[in-house]
Amino acid sequence: MIQTRRTLLAGIALGALLVSAAPAGAQDVKVGILVPGSQTDKGFMQSAYGGAKKVEQTYGTKGKVQLIENINYADMEQALTQLATNNKFVVAVSGASQAAMTKVSKRFPDVKFNLVGGAKITEATNMAQYDMRQAEINFVSGAVAAMSSKTGTVSFVAGLEIPGVVNASKEFEKGAKYARPDIKTIVVFTGSFDDVAKAKEATLATIAQGADVHVHVMNKGLPGIEQAAREKGTRMIGGPLPGSDPLYIAYSRTGVGYLVEYAVKSFVEGTWKPGPASFGLKAGPEASDMVLCGTPDPAIKAKVDEIKKAIIDGKIVTLDG
Repeated sequence: MIQTRRTLLAGIALGALLVSAAPAGAQDVKVGILVPGSQTDKGFMQSAYGGAKKVEQTYGTKGKVQLIENINYADMEQALTQLATNNKFVVAVSGASQAAMTKVSKRFPDVKFNLVGGAKITEATNMAQYDMRQAEINFVSGAVAAMSSKTGTVSFVAGLEIPGVVNASKEFEKGAKYARPDIKTIVVFTGSFDDVAKAKEATLATIAQGADVHVHVMNKGLPGIEQAAREKGTRMIGGPLPGSDPLYIAYSRTGVGYLVEYAVKSFVEGTWKPGPASFGLKAGPEASDMVLCGTPDPAIKAKVDEIKKAIIDGKIVTLDG
C-alpha cells in the first residue's frame, strides 16, 4: 500500500512523501528519491517521477522506497538530509540539487548518493553523478530547429542559468549552425524553471525578433512557452517525454526516469560505483534520442541520423551536462 503526505517530517511545507511498506522478512532496500519539481510538468520532473514510481513498483515489496517531490530549491538540503537519515541509498534529480547533495553526502559517509544530471564531479567517495548528456541531444535539437525554421531564426528558452543548462544552450547554437550556417539563434534564461508568465514573456520576445521554432529547458514554466507559440503560430521542440501535440515538430528524449531506475538497480545488484558516469546517445534510445513527429521531411531525418552517428562515433564532440 502507498501512503501520501504533503509535509516532510522535518517540516518542509511543499512536498509529498510516498512510502511503500515492506512485508515481513523482505529484503531491506532502503532507497530515498528526491524529485524537486512537479510530476505533471511534461518534462524532466515527470520523467523522473515515472522512474521513481517504477522503482517503487519493482523494489517496494522488498523494502522501503521513499519519494519526496515538488519542493522549493531552498529546501533541498533539508529534504536530502531526511532521505539520508532514513535510507541507505539516495537519488536526486537535476543540477539544481547538486550543491545540496554534495554537502549532505559528506555528512553521511555510510550512505550512497546518486545525482541524475548536474555538472561532472571530481571528488567522489560515496556519490555518483550521471551525465544525461543534455547538451549533446540539444546539439541535435538545434539542428532540427534550424532545418525546420522558415524565418531563419530559432530560440532556446530556459530557466536557471546553471552549468548543465548553459552547456545545453551552447550546443543548441552549435547544432543549429552545423545544420544551417546562416541561422540566427536567440538564447534566453528566465531565472525560473517554473514561472509560466516569465516563460511566455521570454518566448514572445524571441518571436518578436523572428524566432519561429523554440527549444526549451523548463519544468512547470513550459505552458508559458506553449501559450506564446500557439498565439503566434510558431512551433516547438520538446522533451524529454515524447508526445503527440501538433505544436511540436520533434521531441528530444532524455531518459531521466530511466537513469533513476538504472541507479537504483545498480545499487540493489551491488554494481553501483561512485564518481561520474556518462550516458547520452551511446547508451541507447532509452537514455537519449531525437524523435521526429508525424511524417518527417526525409532530408531532416537523414541529417538527424547523420548527426547522431557522428556523435556516437566521436566525430562530433559536445560539452558535458
